[in-house]
Amino acid sequence: MADPASFAKPCPRRAMAGRALAALALMVAVSAAPMRAQAQEKVDLELILMVDGSGSIDDDEFILQRLGYAKAFRNPRVASAIRNGRLHKISVSYVEWTGPFLQVPIIDWTVLHDKASIEAFATRLEIGPRELYTGGTAVGNAILYGAQSIKSNNFAGKRRVIDVSGDGPTNRGFPAALARDQVVAQGYTVNGLPVLGNYPGLDVFFLDNVIGGPGAFSIPARTFKDFNSAILSKLIREIAVMEVPRGTQTAARKTFDDQ
Repeated sequence: MADPASFAKPCPRRAMAGRALAALALMVAVSAAPMRAQAQEKVDLELILMVDGSGSIDDDEFILQRLGYAKAFRNPRVASAIRNGRLHKISVSYVEWTGPFLQVPIIDWTVLHDKASIEAFATRLEIGPRELYTGGTAVGNAILYGAQSIKSNNFAGKRRVIDVSGDGPTNRGFPAALARDQVVAQGYTVNGLPVLGNYPGLDVFFLDNVIGGPGAFSIPARTFKDFNSAILSKLIREIAVMEVPRGTQTAARKTFDDQ
């Protein structure tokens, strides 16, 4: 487990890169069918984890969030779900976001296919510094960024999933529901993980404005203390479901109680 002191202050250069790519996302993600690169590695799933890094999340909660993802990926059930896919591999990116033009890839697109690759991914989550603190909560822009990142990566997955987690509703930027509708029309699925501590009705906001597409679902966590349980359930469900009827949309209304 990482030392909390290892989560350092933001890196301006990486934050600037995130803003530049975010601006490109806004211009491109609202376009028609995505342009895919010619030579791409085939995977079972392209999954981008769009994780809230806004100022409403204090340092302790931020660490619980990062380490919760690391612990969830290390769970043997995740590796088993990956192995059970037709190609036995998925591509994943982990991005933290706040305002309309503040999205920073903590781990860019990488293939997970065995214990070693999963362990390397989890370790990078533990040691990577915190790079965002302020900027508001731009859920819609996070969705658009996720679609653009998938669109421009070097992988070709049968399923393309944008996973949005956060502890508050949109207060800046592009409306979440409009962003959701645009990317769903392009064939993406948007799943959610709302943390209800500050906004007890946030699960309803996610159901109405965030999730969409084939097999979309939302799994709420009551607080960051039980974030890990929600993450694990979400990851297994996202990875293991390889065939989903088009148009199917569900919601996991169960809230994970404090342990």
